[in-house]
Amino acid sequence: MLQFARFAIVGASGYALNIGVFALAHRTMDFRLAAGVAFVVAVANNFLWNRAWTFRDARGDHAGFQAARFLVISLAAFVFGLAALDVLVRDAGVDAVLAQAVSVVIATPLSFVGNKLWSFREPA
Repeated sequence: MLQFARFAIVGASGYALNIGVFALAHRTMDFRLAAGVAFVVAVANNFLWNRAWTFRDARGDHAGFQAARFLVISLAAFVFGLAALDVLVRDAGVDAVLAQAVSVVIATPLSFVGNKLWSFREPA
């Protein structure tokens, strides 16, 4: 539970960055592109904090290997969230910033499970 709590705190900081960057970027670009820009900023933040704090006991792998796995999991969660964002904005008529906030929350469990089981797995 402590690990999930740490993941949630790191995620909250990434979430705030994601929504802030999205809101700024969406002023000048399509919501899907703004989601991509926000993703890049948040994923960098989240990897650094998750490696240093959340999953610090699972540091057996080289940071580069963990980063690659983290990026794969994050991209999968991003694609899942982007699909939800698109449905919320285009089909349900939800405001783009609110839809982004909801879509990130929807994708979070996928991200946690993937990162716990693969990106930052504990050494054998």
